[in-house]
Amino acid sequence: MSLLLVGTMAFDALETPFGKVDRIIGGSATYAAWAASCFTKPIQLVSIVGGDFPDTEKTELEERSVNFEGVEVVPDGKCFFWSGKYHMDLNTRDTLVTELNVLADFNPKVPAGYQGADYVMLGNLAPGIQISVLNQLEKKPKLVIMDTMNYWIDTAMDDLTKVLGMIDLLMINDSEARQLTGEHSLVKAAKKIQGMGTKYVIIKKGEHGALLFYGDKIFSAPAMPLEDVFDPTGAGDTFAGGFIGYLARIDDISFEAMKAAIIMGSSLASYCVEKFGPIRMKEINAADIQNRVNEFISLANFEIRN
Repeated sequence: MSLLLVGTMAFDALETPFGKVDRIIGGSATYAAWAASCFTKPIQLVSIVGGDFPDTEKTELEERSVNFEGVEVVPDGKCFFWSGKYHMDLNTRDTLVTELNVLADFNPKVPAGYQGADYVMLGNLAPGIQISVLNQLEKKPKLVIMDTMNYWIDTAMDDLTKVLGMIDLLMINDSEARQLTGEHSLVKAAKKIQGMGTKYVIIKKGEHGALLFYGDKIFSAPAMPLEDVFDPTGAGDTFAGGFIGYLARIDDISFEAMKAAIIMGSSLASYCVEKFGPIRMKEINAADIQNRVNEFISLANFEIRN
């Protein structure tokens, strides 16, 4: 099944309590593409980059059947750049530098060859851009998922409310869910978000796992306890890419399939955080993924005897 990914391809400068990198590849589309390519192909990218985007990165993704036809290249421009410093708990961070660069003029175009995509992931972009992409699709996909953030909740609520009525699943973290709905209870927050139009809600809780909501059904997935966490920057996008990539592979959007997809996404995200940027994603193989999935199964498996 074809998968369309829309998001940023960028450079990051990162500092955590465990190390520092001055310039490494990043962006929501980059992480999601690496993750999704573990499960499905082809992957159709829509993004924008400057002339400074490395050819080697493009080649590596193309070797994973990632299509760059929908990636606009501005030869004399620079990629989006973000710099941040994480605190000791790795759940909080300070943004040091944000340079939109070519992203400031991003007007996504969905190529004719991308039409008919069955699965669509809208990365964390302005809701107006997400709406523009959906309006260009000639056929309704089987599943559309999207990410958002506190900035869009603060500054683009009208467009955000509109796009929530056009998608099937919203991925959002716990603090953003509370901000969006004004509810402290995540169960109440999920119900209120569903009332805005989307059928499914995934609330990410970082090191405490994730919750999947559909109607009155709830699935709680654990997070993998890790000894070494170097960089959480791309974990959410890796999770999302793994989630939708797995669903595209099995071509099943049932609640039961989504439960398994959450474990797949969580497994990839647990690898992603072990090194800076997408480096770890380039190293793992199918056996590594299955080993981590088995660890997740053992983590929550138990038997009750009477």
